[in-house]
Amino acid sequence: MTILNRFSKILCLWLVVAAAKADISLPTLITDNMVLQQKTDVALWGWARPGETVKVKASWLRSSVKTEADQQGNWLVRIPTGKAGGPYKLTFSGDNSIEVNNVLLGEVWLCSGQSNMHFPVAKGKSSWETGVTNADEAIPKANYPGIRMFTVERKVAETPQKNVKGAWIECSPQTVGDFSAVAYFFARDVYEKTGFPIGLINSSWGGTPAESWTQREVLESYSSFLPILRRYEQGLTTYEKDYAAYKEQVAIYQKERAENPKLTRSAPREPIGVNSNKSPYKLYNAMIHPLAPYTLKGVIWYQGESNADRAYQYRRLFPMMIDNWRTVWNQPLLPFYFVQIAPHRSQNPEIRESQLVTMQTVSNTGMAVTTDWGDSLDIHPRNKEVVGERLARWALAKQYGQKKLPYSGPIYRSMKTEGNKIRLQFDHVDKGLVAKDGTLREFTIAGADSVFVPAQATIDGKQIVVWSNQVAKPVAVRFAWRYVPDPNLFNGAGLPASPFRTDQWRLITEGKN
Repeated sequence: MTILNRFSKILCLWLVVAAAKADISLPTLITDNMVLQQKTDVALWGWARPGETVKVKASWLRSSVKTEADQQGNWLVRIPTGKAGGPYKLTFSGDNSIEVNNVLLGEVWLCSGQSNMHFPVAKGKSSWETGVTNADEAIPKANYPGIRMFTVERKVAETPQKNVKGAWIECSPQTVGDFSAVAYFFARDVYEKTGFPIGLINSSWGGTPAESWTQREVLESYSSFLPILRRYEQGLTTYEKDYAAYKEQVAIYQKERAENPKLTRSAPREPIGVNSNKSPYKLYNAMIHPLAPYTLKGVIWYQGESNADRAYQYRRLFPMMIDNWRTVWNQPLLPFYFVQIAPHRSQNPEIRESQLVTMQTVSNTGMAVTTDWGDSLDIHPRNKEVVGERLARWALAKQYGQKKLPYSGPIYRSMKTEGNKIRLQFDHVDKGLVAKDGTLREFTIAGADSVFVPAQATIDGKQIVVWSNQVAKPVAVRFAWRYVPDPNLFNGAGLPASPFRTDQWRLITEGKN
């Protein structure tokens, strides 16, 4: 027998043995320092030899749970969790054994979106990662070992993936600088008011549109979303030519910026290639699909900037994405709280309206308004503490029993014409309506000609009366309806009113738009 033949037989024998014995393996979400959702049945899963018996023992339970891997080697169990606490240990046994230590039971929130969700507490490597305004004060105080964050490695994928890269990191002054700032401040407020451990799964990527986070089958199922896929596929056919032109435009832009540092023109937009993070459905495949079915309490979301130029489409796309995630997690009423886009020279009022429509028409959603903390020249406002705090109000009021806590600013409800004036009614007028820093600003009014002119506005109890001497017979009012508004309408709880327009809202609520 030649050495080559002997080696071939040994290799074949090794492959047979390897096929007969395969170690249990776990997704990276199920590892040391993890947080599991309390008081429910949580999903734990992984891979093993087809038919292999897998035993899962949780140190908070008296007995273990068993299952068998299917023909593809997949296995999943659901185990009950008790009230918040820990640390605990999980043991997974089969042909091998794995221990997962320092496990807490608490509240698990998925934190997703684009750069404003990714934006870190401390200054980062990218030029836009400038850190939060109060970083020097917040970081030394961030001693919260009960708050843990799992940051998903940014990746695109053509097909749905089984796993992600990342690790659970305990919150401390040494680690919090890399945390998503919005997610951290959200968790800090919930933790301080409930005492529950908080697990944050940060799956976000700057410059990404909602279709990138949406399952391909969902985009294909609705005719209004098919142009997204067609545009992407057509762009791939001309990508090389488009990319070469883009490089030339970048060179021109950089020269102009060097000559004029205050240049306001936007940088050229890179064409979308096969590996672009702006590709439809690919972030869902790589960064959302592998996370399910990890049991969640809810989702916080900060995105929309990259869909502003298609704001009308977003009012359908965004709700469909929410429904998509709820379906994937088999949690039809999964709480979904999001941030309304702050004022910026690139963000039109229609994108904020689309987000308002979503909150008003999709159950178990909530919106944090940020019109008082925008920056006309910086699309990444640095005061992320106020954003996290406003998202936390929704969760505390809706999920954690603080029913008396105001969680929303004034939201337009209806209007009534009274001669040459219009009277507006609002929801969420906790402790009344307030004009901060002087008389009310940012109201416009129009007659049947739809020519909107600046209007006077005054608070009358829990309502607002709007008029202009230029409009004898008004039919519509708009509030903060421009790219960079400076409104000052709040409720008594200090929460700002959302921008709105009455002329579109009537059509929306009647289902005609």
